[in-house]
Amino acid sequence: MELGIHFPIFEIDGGTAAIAPELARVGQAAEAAGATWLSLMDHYFQIEPTGLPAEANMLEGYTTLGFLAAHTSTLDLGLLVTGVTYRHPGLLAKIVSTLDVLSGGRAVLGLGAAWFEREHHGLGVPYPALKERFERLEEALQINLQMFDQDHDGPYEGKHYTLAETLCHPAPLRRPPVMIGGGGEKKTLRLVAQYGDRCNLFAVSPEFVAQKLDVLRGHCDAVGRDFHDIEVTILAQGLQPDALDEFVKAMADYAAIGVHQSIVRAPAGTPSAWIDAIAPVVPRLAELG
Repeated sequence: MELGIHFPIFEIDGGTAAIAPELARVGQAAEAAGATWLSLMDHYFQIEPTGLPAEANMLEGYTTLGFLAAHTSTLDLGLLVTGVTYRHPGLLAKIVSTLDVLSGGRAVLGLGAAWFEREHHGLGVPYPALKERFERLEEALQINLQMFDQDHDGPYEGKHYTLAETLCHPAPLRRPPVMIGGGGEKKTLRLVAQYGDRCNLFAVSPEFVAQKLDVLRGHCDAVGRDFHDIEVTILAQGLQPDALDEFVKAMADYAAIGVHQSIVRAPAGTPSAWIDAIAPVVPRLAELG
C-alpha cells in the first residue's frame, strides 16, 4: 500500500506570508518520506467538515498545484476532487494538460459532481440540481478524455456542452489518470467503471469499502471493464506520529480487500513537520502489498 498526502487546510503558523514556503516544504517532505500523491481540495471557501469557518484560508486549487509542481519531482498531483461546476470542461482539460506538461507527467484529473452550495451562490456560480450536475459530470469526463487524445480533436456535442474543436496542444506527457470521487452506487461508481482509472472512497470501515468495491465490480462487468484496471484509494483518518502501529494495523484490513493507496490529511500549523514525523509509516505500509 502506498501513502498519499491530502492538504485541505491553509492555516499555517506565521500567517499568510508563510503559506508558500510551507507548501514548498510540504512537497519536499512528502517526497522525502516516500509518499506518492499530494492533493488539495477544490473549493472557493473553506468547508465545515474541516472544523473551520468558511472565512478560513482557501487557495485556488490548480494555481496551487502549479506551484507545487515546481517544488516537487515525483509526486502525482491532483485535486480531490474538482467540482464539475467550477470550470468549463474544455478549460479544465487545458488546465490539467498544462499541469501535466509542467510537472513532467504527474497530473491527475480528479472530478466529481460538486456539492458546496454556499460557495456557488457566494461567488455567483450556477448550481444546478443534482441530476443535472451528474449529467454535466459525465459530459465533462467525455470532453476531457477526448481532449487528452490527440487523434480525436474534432467537435463534441452533448446536452449541456458543445465544443466546435477539442484542440489541446501541447498534449499531456501522459494521459492524466482520471480519479472520480465518491461512492454513490447507482451513478458515481458506474462512472468510475466506464471512465475512471482511480476510485477514491471514504475509509468508513473495511466492510463499507468492500461493499462499494463489490458494486463497482458489478458495474465493471456490465460495461465490459476489467475491475483490476482501476486503482482503489481511500481517504483515511487517524495517522498520528505516536500511533503508527495502530494505523498500520487498521490499513492492513483495507490492503487485504485491494486498496492500493491510503490518503491522509495533513494538519494545520506546520504540516511539513508532521509529514517528517509520520514518514516511518511508509515502508511499513508498503509491506502490506
